[in-house]
Amino acid sequence: MLEALKSSRIINIVGPRQSGKSTLVQHQLPTAEYVTLDSDIIRSALLADPYGQLRLMANRHKQSGLPIALDEVQRVPEVTLALKRVVDEDNRKGQFLLTGSADVFGLAAAGDSLAGRVHTLILRPLSAAEIHGAAPCLLLDSASMGSNEILSRLPKPQPFSRDHAIDLILRGGFPEIRVLEDRQRMNHYSSYLDSIIVKDVPVVAPIRKPDLLRRLIDQLAARTAQELNIAKLCEAVGARKETVGAWLDTLERLCLIQRLPSWASSATRRAVHWPKLHFLDTGCATALRNEKTASFDLGADPTALGPILESFVYQELEKSLPLQHSSWRLYHWRSENAEVDLIAEDPGRCLALFEMKASSSVSAADFKGIDWFLHRGPGRALAAHSVGFIVYLGDQLITMGPGRVCLPLSMLWSFV
Repeated sequence: MLEALKSSRIINIVGPRQSGKSTLVQHQLPTAEYVTLDSDIIRSALLADPYGQLRLMANRHKQSGLPIALDEVQRVPEVTLALKRVVDEDNRKGQFLLTGSADVFGLAAAGDSLAGRVHTLILRPLSAAEIHGAAPCLLLDSASMGSNEILSRLPKPQPFSRDHAIDLILRGGFPEIRVLEDRQRMNHYSSYLDSIIVKDVPVVAPIRKPDLLRRLIDQLAARTAQELNIAKLCEAVGARKETVGAWLDTLERLCLIQRLPSWASSATRRAVHWPKLHFLDTGCATALRNEKTASFDLGADPTALGPILESFVYQELEKSLPLQHSSWRLYHWRSENAEVDLIAEDPGRCLALFEMKASSSVSAADFKGIDWFLHRGPGRALAAHSVGFIVYLGDQLITMGPGRVCLPLSMLWSFV
């Protein structure tokens, strides 16, 4: 954020409600003025005279050299044209710092995208590394150096238990919610989603049936880490395809869910091109699924933990992308013969392939999908520069042959 203020006239911080955007700005960065657009009076003033109000704020920035912070700016997207005029008249860096649960420049009511004038940053809920006070997870950059001697490039995994992993998954990454006890946390997430539907969704798109949208969100939580079948989703929710499609777009723009595209290459013949759905916070997803610690006991449903563990690993790697040296992109892949939970690809076409296993042990057979993809499937030409990982709940960082690594889950918070 501080670096972005030195290079752009406007910094735009976007993230889900309660992810810590306002706290980050108020506690970590001095501002000439902090203005929240939750205030009816301030919203009315900006709507009545957007250029005049912003011009006055810009003068205060000129005097102090500190940015003007506009919180919840998506509530008044009409200010974008006035904002463009103000920063075009004075092109100094770091004039305005915007925060919002939706990207104001992507809203229909915004008059301009302000291309070239704004630097947008995404703030996700806390990562496992942040929760544990560790350094950012640079696992993908370690994988980009190839499979030879990869263990020497990875830190020693921190000790952890299955109970520790489940607690981390259940609590999620929202700072104020994750510290609550089970019942309080589940009730808070219910209120949290009601607030999103009432306050945030209408800013992005009109909504006439909020009860159906809430039903859709519950269904999405139940289907995290699954391929997105729109027809079945429409049937479960009782809504039309066009409606569900528009709601999915809205929820993705509000950073609640993400659709993970299918990896493809020219050699792929029979890949399924449906995206895979992931909830972007496992605390929220498990609360909606009514899951508690007992839901993942050894005597409970043995299949319950797998999908939510997969979403957790995806979330952690997705949060780490801006911190990697290389520009990685994430995908999933499936064909009639095999599937891979997660594929990360860098610009040089190095691949890091991930399968998640909710167990404390790994065998060579667990690499079946990765092996098929790299040696018999569409990844054959890339196999020499690729690494396959099984992320599991054991504590041993070991290899099972060239390019096959058994990775303890705690590697996500073991970098120093």
